[in-house]
Amino acid sequence: MNIKSIALTLFAAVSIVFSASAQKTVVDVAVGSSDHTTLVAALQAADLVTTLQSAGPFTVFAPTNAAIDKLPQGTVETLLKAENKATLAKILTYHVVAGNFNAAAVVKAITAAKGSLSLTTVSGGILIASLKDGKVILTDENGGVATVIVTDLTADNGVIHVIDTVVLPK
Repeated sequence: MNIKSIALTLFAAVSIVFSASAQKTVVDVAVGSSDHTTLVAALQAADLVTTLQSAGPFTVFAPTNAAIDKLPQGTVETLLKAENKATLAKILTYHVVAGNFNAAAVVKAITAAKGSLSLTTVSGGILIASLKDGKVILTDENGGVATVIVTDLTADNGVIHVIDTVVLPK
């Protein structure tokens, strides 16, 4: 083996190590999901991508495209307008809790809290987590209810739990 092939082999090995150790954030997980394209577009419009790519940790309750489609017609289009950026950011950060709480930790905390757990969101709002038929239910400040349908999509800076309805702050 000549020096050039040794150098190329070493470069390839280093490249593999760095690409394998590349961090995967909660945003990267959402971007990789075809069920969260609207959420990703909203994160971009609200300039929250960089925030959710930071160290965190974050627990994100991520509504699917179908969940977002349940909103009244025209809501998404209105929220994506530049003049509504602050409102959009508040709604999106209402879906985020500081800390890394996998499904087992959430269920344990709900049980320890005698069936109803108050979660303070990054936006400063409150979500109430409870259990119904073995599933985690989130109740927003307006009485709206979302069910966690997929749990523990892990990232280096947190975890995503997929929900079937958008939760809304007051």
